[in-house]
Amino acid sequence: MSRNTDVVVIGGGYAGVMAANRLTQRTDVTVTLINPRPAFVDRIRLHQLVGGTHEAVADYRKVLAEGVRLVVDTVTRIDAAGRAVTLASGGTASYDYLVYAVGSGSADPRVPGAADFAYPIAALEEAQRLRPVLDAAPASAPVTVVGAGPTGIETAAELAEQGRTVTLVCGGLLGPSLHPRGRRSVARRLTALGVRVLDGPDTKVTTVTRDAVRLADGRELPSAVTVWTAGFGVPDLAVRSGLRTDALGRLLTDETLTSVDDTRIVAAGDSAAPSDLPFRMSCQAAVQLGPQAAETVLSRIAGERPAAIEVGFVGTCISLGRRAGIFQLMGKDDTAKWHYLGGRSGAKIKELICRSIPWQLSYEARKPGARTWWTKDAKRSRLLQAKPEQERATTEPAV
Repeated sequence: MSRNTDVVVIGGGYAGVMAANRLTQRTDVTVTLINPRPAFVDRIRLHQLVGGTHEAVADYRKVLAEGVRLVVDTVTRIDAAGRAVTLASGGTASYDYLVYAVGSGSADPRVPGAADFAYPIAALEEAQRLRPVLDAAPASAPVTVVGAGPTGIETAAELAEQGRTVTLVCGGLLGPSLHPRGRRSVARRLTALGVRVLDGPDTKVTTVTRDAVRLADGRELPSAVTVWTAGFGVPDLAVRSGLRTDALGRLLTDETLTSVDDTRIVAAGDSAAPSDLPFRMSCQAAVQLGPQAAETVLSRIAGERPAAIEVGFVGTCISLGRRAGIFQLMGKDDTAKWHYLGGRSGAKIKELICRSIPWQLSYEARKPGARTWWTKDAKRSRLLQAKPEQERATTEPAV
């Protein structure tokens, strides 16, 4: 009689939950999800948690399949040779296959004073720590948001809409992933909300103090609360476990999301670097990569050759407070297009998408494998073909 196959999923974010749910297609697969928190974090709403308009958490029972065992703990090391993981609590968990979906978090700012005086919000605990600080600050106290990607823009707009005095320090372009037309629309909305936008290369932050932010051009901005949204990093679990990674620490895999070091380890989401050509860290990529990582595991269990990943982008949604937003259309290769929807229409689309993500997770929990919505990016195929032969060879997994 054949025994069950044990699959451990590390990380209970968008990619990890999608992978765990998809794995329940087979009744002879035992799925264990290891996550440091007992509740699911709806990360795309963390700026709302900071602003007090959403708690950004959900019960795992609403998004996770009943057959998945949830272990609230932190993995401190992966023993690939022994096919086991070590837990912070002192225990271990063995596996036949491992899905590495540890996600991403705040990057080390490497700017003097930022680690001591700025507040990152890439993780639930960080956003929860910032919220009471803002609540205690007078409404007129100057707030500086550093970083002008989607998180920085959303945070600045959310706080300004509540009457806060907000300066958004871009350190470069405002919304660099946006088309110039979309960028101008965002700038107009931020101006209407009273956000002071400082962009250009001279606006890079050089120092953060308890009550000020200094810029490369010598300006010093008073700042009672400094919010840091500039850049993301990944946990160093793969590095500590002796697995090969890219320069940022993402697990190196082939195009089936299989580790270049071990066919029993598959990665998904922000912490994966397939063919050393990682996708943009995003919920949009994670909900596509999670199920496909699971499909790779299921193919190997069935003795079949795993399929190459297919990931395509549709758009970028940015909320600009509760009453406006922007939906920037993107090509499948994640390149901004000329068209966008702004204002109230943009806000409605953003909220609809935010609400749809937990629904997608719960649908996968109820009907694993029923939906496939990802599309192929032809540009990626050309990039892979252009990689030197010796470089391509390093992404072939060891047995």
